[in-house]
Amino acid sequence: MALSSGIFSTLLCVETAPFRSSPSLRLAPRPVNLRMVRVVTSATAASSDPTTTKVREPRGIMKPRPVTPEMQDVVGESVIPRTQALKRIWAYIKEHDLQDPQDKKVIICDEKLKKIFDNKDRVGFLEIAKLIGPHFL
Repeated sequence: MALSSGIFSTLLCVETAPFRSSPSLRLAPRPVNLRMVRVVTSATAASSDPTTTKVREPRGIMKPRPVTPEMQDVVGESVIPRTQALKRIWAYIKEHDLQDPQDKKVIICDEKLKKIFDNKDRVGFLEIAKLIGPHFL
């Protein structure tokens, strides 16, 4: 059987010796019959037709959400996905050279960042994702 397109999965099927009803259960030392089987997955068969493909709406952290005016001052947009907001915050930090020179994991906050990061003077880089959460409406 020939298919024009598709991804095949190769499986090994093993037929073992029939179960013996003896008191000692022994496994066969090696398979009795070994053969290869090719399987076409249903997801592959469905994706080969370009007319049925459907574009998914972004969900979770990829879904654009409105942000507070304080966050908008830093990221530059009123509606943005969480992932892009984090990228823009990091770009702002690097552009304004706000990382501590001795410890690059610590951000020294200027006035705009203090509004986002609960008026803290210094923030660890692992805290950023947690602190921006309340700014998504």
